[in-house]
Amino acid sequence: MKMRTVCWVPLILSLFIPMAAVQASTITVAIDHAPPYSSTHGAQAKGLLLDILTPIADELGLELKVVPCPFSRCVHMLEQGEVDIMGGLIRTKQREQGLTFVTPAYMALHSSFRFYSLRDSGMEITGYEALYGKRIAVMRGAAHFARFDKDREMIKVPVTSEQVALQMLLKGRVDLFIGVEETAEHAMSILQQPMHKLVKQPYQYRDSIFGYMAYSRDFAKTSQAKQITSLYQDLAEGGQLTELVKPYALPPIARY
Repeated sequence: MKMRTVCWVPLILSLFIPMAAVQASTITVAIDHAPPYSSTHGAQAKGLLLDILTPIADELGLELKVVPCPFSRCVHMLEQGEVDIMGGLIRTKQREQGLTFVTPAYMALHSSFRFYSLRDSGMEITGYEALYGKRIAVMRGAAHFARFDKDREMIKVPVTSEQVALQMLLKGRVDLFIGVEETAEHAMSILQQPMHKLVKQPYQYRDSIFGYMAYSRDFAKTSQAKQITSLYQDLAEGGQLTELVKPYALPPIARY
């Protein structure tokens, strides 16, 4: 009888272990197709976030499972806890309510939000007010500048990628699309899109734009998340993170 009782003890005790304490060895990483910073086309996903996480995962004995998804779907999955990590996110108060951002940012762009139109449209946007009445393609789930994002009078047409935005513009389904000048034009050249048919409107909103790695709320509570954060910040402190972002033509990582 004693042996039978002892055999049941581990099972009984396991029922009282909180689920948060059960740690997985596989970390799910949401990756959207946003060249040159990430690519989900081809046999294997690749990109800057994976360049950063791979050596960290190797050191911790973790496996990275890539989940390819459109940008808006990636953000939604992260917010719902369906994936653990995503990168390239602009930090906003709204996003901070459901996500945990990891500092420092690994992407730092001193660029402008620009509005692109067809060259032969004859359109000229010289100020913010001139945007009213125009159909503007925006990346679904993306953050831009506060005035634009909060403006409910703007006609915003959500799209899943900059490539789709350009295709809609070329077909006359939208009048403009908004993008970060530095990344949008680089992406269009990588995707071999006809940028010569477009024109940048005079109006622009210049800002310092930072892209962060972020965790889902549940994953942020795990020991793996804390270990990843610690090693990530060690890379930033030691200058290795700057070396990892250098091939992507990004500036050095600011240290603490």
